Amino acid sequence: MSELLKKRLLIVDASSFLYRAYHALPDLRSKKGHPTGALYGVINMLKKVRVDWPSQICACVFDPQGPTFRNEIYSNYKATRSSMPSDLALQVQPIFEVVKALGWPLLQVKGFEADDVIGTLVFEASKNHFDSVIISGDKDLTQLVNEDVILVDTMSRHGITGKVYDAQGVLDKFGVKPEKIVDYLTLVGDQSDNIPGVKKIGAKTAVRLLNEYGSLDQIVASASNISGVVGKNIQEAKDWIPIGKELVTIKKNCPNLEEFVEQMSSKLKWLPIEFKKISAIKNEYDLGGVFKDILNGGEDLSDDEKLFPNSHSLIKGYSDEQPKQIINLNYKTIFSLEKLHNLVKIISNKSIVAFDTETTSLNTREALLVGISFSWDLGCAAYVPIGHVHDANKNQLDLHEVLSILKPWFESDKNAKLAHNLKYDQHILERNGVFLGGVLHDTLLQSYVLEAHRRHDLESLSQRFLNRKGISYDDLTGKGKKRIGFEEVEIDLASKYSCEDSDFTLDLHKTLFAMLSADAALFKIYKEIEIPSLQVLKEMESTGVYIDEFLLKEQTKELTNKIFSLEKKAHSLAGRSFNLGSPKQIGEVLFVDMGYKPIKKTAGGAPSTDESVLEKLAENYPLPVVLIEWRTLSKLKSTYTEKLPKMIDSNSLRVHTTFSQATAVTGRLASSDPNLQNIPVKTEEGRRIRAAFVATSEKKIVSADYSQIELRIMAHLSEDKSLITAFKNGQDVHSTTAAEIFGVSKVTSDQRRTAKVINFGLIYGMSAFGLSKNLDISIDAAKSYIDKYFMRYPMVASFMKNTKNFAKENGYVETVFGRKLWLPEIRSPNGPRRQASERAAINAPMQGTAADLIKMAMINVRKLIIDNKFTSKMILQVHDELVFETPVEELEDFKSCIKSVMCSVAELKVPLEVDVGFGENWEQAH
Repeated sequence: MSELLKKRLLIVDASSFLYRAYHALPDLRSKKGHPTGALYGVINMLKKVRVDWPSQICACVFDPQGPTFRNEIYSNYKATRSSMPSDLALQVQPIFEVVKALGWPLLQVKGFEADDVIGTLVFEASKNHFDSVIISGDKDLTQLVNEDVILVDTMSRHGITGKVYDAQGVLDKFGVKPEKIVDYLTLVGDQSDNIPGVKKIGAKTAVRLLNEYGSLDQIVASASNISGVVGKNIQEAKDWIPIGKELVTIKKNCPNLEEFVEQMSSKLKWLPIEFKKISAIKNEYDLGGVFKDILNGGEDLSDDEKLFPNSHSLIKGYSDEQPKQIINLNYKTIFSLEKLHNLVKIISNKSIVAFDTETTSLNTREALLVGISFSWDLGCAAYVPIGHVHDANKNQLDLHEVLSILKPWFESDKNAKLAHNLKYDQHILERNGVFLGGVLHDTLLQSYVLEAHRRHDLESLSQRFLNRKGISYDDLTGKGKKRIGFEEVEIDLASKYSCEDSDFTLDLHKTLFAMLSADAALFKIYKEIEIPSLQVLKEMESTGVYIDEFLLKEQTKELTNKIFSLEKKAHSLAGRSFNLGSPKQIGEVLFVDMGYKPIKKTAGGAPSTDESVLEKLAENYPLPVVLIEWRTLSKLKSTYTEKLPKMIDSNSLRVHTTFSQATAVTGRLASSDPNLQNIPVKTEEGRRIRAAFVATSEKKIVSADYSQIELRIMAHLSEDKSLITAFKNGQDVHSTTAAEIFGVSKVTSDQRRTAKVINFGLIYGMSAFGLSKNLDISIDAAKSYIDKYFMRYPMVASFMKNTKNFAKENGYVETVFGRKLWLPEIRSPNGPRRQASERAAINAPMQGTAADLIKMAMINVRKLIIDNKFTSKMILQVHDELVFETPVEELEDFKSCIKSVMCSVAELKVPLEVDVGFGENWEQAH
């Protein structure tokens, strides 16, 4: 039986909310003149969070009256706070009464703040396998956030339920992880609580120090090495820092809570709503509107349904003892032909069925079937074991018999089939002679279209959307050297695991498909782009590409000699031998032996020797130049010239890459094992690698590459008349831009190069600093070029500004076709991350639209090949380029047809252009 997720503790920091509600709401009063604004706010909040965050146990926590232990540590603690406003003080006792009447356990502990009570309860809740949701706007409580605890600020205008802070949310907000919040607060202090921080250290400096040194203790220990006033102030604050840290640290062992800690499930359970008490409070304070739904609820409704009668779909299935939903599991293992035939009868009468193949390998070309599971209703699934090796006493069915019985259902057009990562399962089935028919769905792609920036594995999705958790693959097979193959797993365990996968997939589909259906643009992308692209990619992966093994082996020899020469040269420049592959030894040579000034540090605090550092040092020193070339050639050798020949499949004699649709947030495809999309083409060595991708006898390699596709999309999106005119007239857009910027009619090659850098640089959000570095000119000159560019293309400037604003407001940007490209760090307090996200916001619509276009082109070209009975094969997709292997006799017709199809794949405000070439190999085809 699948394990449902942990139960939940819902805990409200009522004191924090009390003040915020008082100041946020108008001066509401009863007929007798009694203030009720805070009362209204608290009641609405308590009702809403109970619905938004269903739980089995709960608590509403208030600060106590009088001093706390922190006042004993520091007499000026909260000394600057004014006393509670009298209008608010009059509402406290009625609020206490309302909290209890609504069924919330109310907690106050003398001498300890609400934060300490909350910290203690969530700490104990984790030990008792509860998740915790803290409702508060208090930043101090972010230190409690972890994998079991989230913080929700319901008064923040972020979505329906408010701003949710998980670990990533805390990092985005403050620039440090939750476990460093105490150190962060100690450094910056807390003005609202009158806690001094370290003098002159603000949020940015605190984040920088913590990220550089790792912890407050390390910062203090290294204070003498920290330059300037910051280091001096830290040293002067050494005596204060332990006190400050104790003040900002939330207790996790608050006293007088023993009964609540030891009997959490009973002492913190929801209490019955006291309708008579609520009615009396309503009449006393004229609160009819806020209590109307409760007091008018039918007797058959639960307390939750009375609280929010129109929202009980959100809370279905929750009770004092049970999580979100109770699923009666009916998982079976099939050992007989009779039961297999019965299974086929069941799934043949279902409109959609989820299935999952279990195999011996992730490599589809060598994986053997171990079993197949099916799920047709929630909680109903069956597993058919085929190739388990340790359960010989259990009569597994024969592979060929199983497939012959299942094949008609798999290939039928009458039944929709569903899988998570469908392409893999299709590969496995097709290698066994089974070809899927009917409507096909993939929850991996559904998740990707909805939330490209998040994880799409089945385990994460099931927890995120279903609140369900099953056996993990690591639990089943072990880890590392002790991991066993799936074929070695006991059938009973394998059956449970596989049935869960199919069951979860079917359950997940119902949720994700409904979400997609609610957004016409996203639904179209899923149905008309992603699912059809899956079929194209599967065929490309199966086809593979032929490699000239001899050519690569010759290049390996040449690279080996060049690498050896570079090593000798580096040793000579350094004055000693060292390992060029060791960042540590390189750092010693550059920054100790040769005395170069470090440019930046690694996360561990050592001087960095990454590519950006070497490039900067190479401007003034010869050794970094050698190191860069050594790294480039070594990577070419290890990644391509040595590795590719070893990856040639023994049956097809070709190399088969794997394309991923659900990796890049922009919609672009990714290639792996081997990665054929990152072969460098600007160097002679890189181009020679591409020359090893060859056509077989009587065939040619054909390349069809979209010309300046992202610039054309920029023209379309910005609607800039000058850019649109240039593309419509077939002009060289870089020369046109140069003529506009420099005010000349005859453009020099240098001017065109500058315009090209600007054109492409602005697409990627390049700043004046970046342009100055790229063109080796002053920042003022670069700024002047950019200003002139925007004067000539004002709609481009408007588009960029509007796109940034849209991204900040909505958290995403869109492609021409409506794909949402999420930017989770667009509002990050971390400056560099936010700026990088802003640059991505400008580029993402272009890159995402280009990704949509190339996928649409792949789909249409596949249809062209089928309809015209071409025997050409699509073998590669690399960003804006499609690569084919084409018989010589159909070369001219095929070239003409693919150019026509790719140019007409979508109608933009500018024409699409495609460069088509051919040759004996991929390099010649360009």
